[in-house]
Amino acid sequence: SYGGAVITEAATGNPNVEALVYVAAFMPDEGEVLGQLAARFPGSDLNPALVKVPFTNADGTTGTDLYLSPDRFHAVAAADLPVEAASVAAATQRPLSASAFTDTATSAAWRTIPSWVAVATNDKAIAPDLERFQAKRAGSHTIEIDASHVAMISHPDPVADLIRDAARAQSSRPALAETGLNTSGIVGAAAAGGMLIAGAVLISVARKRPAIPTA
Repeated sequence: SYGGAVITEAATGNPNVEALVYVAAFMPDEGEVLGQLAARFPGSDLNPALVKVPFTNADGTTGTDLYLSPDRFHAVAAADLPVEAASVAAATQRPLSASAFTDTATSAAWRTIPSWVAVATNDKAIAPDLERFQAKRAGSHTIEIDASHVAMISHPDPVADLIRDAARAQSSRPALAETGLNTSGIVGAAAAGGMLIAGAVLISVARKRPAIPTA
């Protein structure tokens, strides 16, 4: 989700980061604003499901935290999890600052670092067509999973395999990733009782040592 924007900025210029893995995530380019990027393709039900809660910043100004409405959480974020698991996740979710959708990206690490992408084909938080568009322009190794926004929880096996693939590929330090599309519709997986909506994994591969994926 928003974690994709975080690693896209944080990995830029970091020589220890050799691969980026995005799972149902934003992949902004330099100069893009997430709110505008999200609006480029239909299919997201996120905006009308958000609850806005004001808070006071350290400098005294007012900011806005965004939560998914508990009664919309299951349908928008976790439709392929049991209702009970989605309810726990809705109650324990962490907010996202509204400024995340208005800030401008200042760099795009995927332009110089190979990337792997999992498109969640039933995502109602980030439009699947946006996920496909981002992966295509980044030249990412891409899989598609028949999953909701929380593909990493409802379908952990293909997500874990994608992370391993990225780590293995980068252990030999290849050139920039070639574009590829491999679809997988996998049914049935363990669902977690609690979760944080996060759609990005950053892999840091230590040089001259086995690749170790870290989230």
